[in-house]
Amino acid sequence: MGLLDRVSTLVRANLNDLLDRAEDPEKVIRQLLVDMNNQLIQVKTQVAAAIADEKRLHARYREAEAQSTEWERKAELAVDKGDDELAKQALARQNSYAETAVGFQEQWQAQSAQVQTLKDALRTLEAKIGEADTKKDLLIARSRRAKAEETVHKTLGTIRGVGAVSDFDRLEEKVERQEATAAAYTDLSSDTLEQKFATLEQESEVDQQLKALKARRSQPQLPAGGSGE
Repeated sequence: MGLLDRVSTLVRANLNDLLDRAEDPEKVIRQLLVDMNNQLIQVKTQVAAAIADEKRLHARYREAEAQSTEWERKAELAVDKGDDELAKQALARQNSYAETAVGFQEQWQAQSAQVQTLKDALRTLEAKIGEADTKKDLLIARSRRAKAEETVHKTLGTIRGVGAVSDFDRLEEKVERQEATAAAYTDLSSDTLEQKFATLEQESEVDQQLKALKARRSQPQLPAGGSGE
């Protein structure tokens, strides 16, 4: 079970029900608090690691973006010097970095969403721990009183029903994870035929970019500070 799944199980825990069914309510509530605090440490560690990954991906995205801009500048320089072939090579390199920048941007945005999910889990778990700690003595007293009055026992059918629902929930979560994994593999898959055509078309795209760049560079430049009149 993943960390977020374990945290979700603890967050959904019904303290009253746990105490009702426990032979030693005091032991249950204290162990639950220990488990929650252990999970809290793990969540904090994972949040820190996720934030570090987010910063790394953002830095890679900005780096690729800067390289794309730099190669465009070099292409302009080559055009100014009359070296069309060098300009085309620079434009091809600029396209490559631009594509890389888009990829890192998507990864960074996805990581940002994951960081937010972990932060939400962290806040929820902290709130649940505070609630459990506040209710600890009251819940233990309630359980003792209820046990003394013999009103806390549940039927075997009810217990089985709760277990069945829990099993069904776990099965549903497993199916959702499988679907998400399948979708991820689909996204990662690429059509090799399309890639071949994209490669064939890259040269013509660079030619078009070169033509547009030369057109821009051939336009007369206004003197610095000129009014344009």
